Amino acid sequence: MRSTLKLLAASAILSASVSGLALAAETVEVLHWWTSGGEAAAVGVLKDDLQKQNVTWQDMPVAGGGGEAAMTALKARVTSGNPPTAAQLLGMAVNEWSEEGLLGDLTPIAEKEGWDKVVPDAIKNFAVHDGKWQAVPVNIHRPNWLWINAKVFKENGLEPPKNWDEFNQIADKLKAKGIVPLAHGGQPWQDTTIFDDVVVGIGGPEFYKKAILELDEESLRSDTMIKVFDQMRKIRGYVDPNFSGRDWNLATGMVLKGDAAMQLMGDWAKGEIVKANLKPGVDILCVPAPGTEGTFLFNTDFFAMFPVGEDKLQAQYKLASSVMSPSFQEAFNLVKGSIPARTDVPGDKFDACAQRSMADLKAAQGAGTMMGSLAHGHAEPAAIQRAIFDVVTQHFNSDMSSKDAVAALVNSVNAAK
Repeated sequence: MRSTLKLLAASAILSASVSGLALAAETVEVLHWWTSGGEAAAVGVLKDDLQKQNVTWQDMPVAGGGGEAAMTALKARVTSGNPPTAAQLLGMAVNEWSEEGLLGDLTPIAEKEGWDKVVPDAIKNFAVHDGKWQAVPVNIHRPNWLWINAKVFKENGLEPPKNWDEFNQIADKLKAKGIVPLAHGGQPWQDTTIFDDVVVGIGGPEFYKKAILELDEESLRSDTMIKVFDQMRKIRGYVDPNFSGRDWNLATGMVLKGDAAMQLMGDWAKGEIVKANLKPGVDILCVPAPGTEGTFLFNTDFFAMFPVGEDKLQAQYKLASSVMSPSFQEAFNLVKGSIPARTDVPGDKFDACAQRSMADLKAAQGAGTMMGSLAHGHAEPAAIQRAIFDVVTQHFNSDMSSKDAVAALVNSVNAAK
């Protein structure tokens, strides 16, 4: 990406004022991949907020839960010299675009509104570059959740698992009764969401830090990592035969309908729960993924801002200000399933799962166990992330041994560095 984008920087910046003339001064064009039911409803909150300020939202949705298709579309827009006003990006992607000099500067509005005081440092590490605010955090998601159909568990006399051994025992009982234990969509980012959970759940937060965040080769080659792949193989046996290629929200729907008992997925699943008129924490239980109690893996959706002409700058500032306002952060995250990126937003209107997430986030910050998710773009650059995706998915969809998977993991990571 880097070599390509360096050639585009001058073109994108010089053409921004020209492209801005094609739209009304009070219009923002936003590229994103929030296309599921719950996500689309969350986007509607921001559209409505801007409309009240006489700013028109020009939507550019690109379907695909992991954002890969959206990134392809964004690169095409930048290549043509016509970047959008803003684009939804995950943390490491914000870093990459910023390093190429392709993002705009929101520092004037950030300083005016005091963003520094209310955004956690772990989030600011992605939003601020060389002292400049270049992206606006919309939320904080926690990917390491286990969602459980309460009725299925109650009818079968089951309690939520606290570790992977308990998870396996429960899954075996459900499978023996003809119940699909785990709803899953066979896409690389979904496979790696589970992998993240298993790495923390079996190795603990320090192992995750060494193996995933630091790419320590001894950790990657360790017996602990072999055990991680052993557990991934077990999980492969708990999903239904039709999982390949399934979108995440369809897997969530299986749990909501009782067609499957559990799902390992981030709290964006909560948007689907609310949309289905079910109650998070009651109808669909939320517990940390097995063995990850006390660890808060996170990913944050950012709106990264691209350079615009003077005629569009005020509209861009209005977009940024709206996203960071406490009222929007509350309203949006109530619908999206995440928690606010601002630490000063009260949690009294949020459901039990979100309130637990807020409390767990605070505890993890104090304990040093708030860490970026590999699967969701907050741990490694795209090249390394994709290398790990490839190994995890190849192992999940074959009879590759755990030892061979570990060897492939080390080789792929080294090749991608």
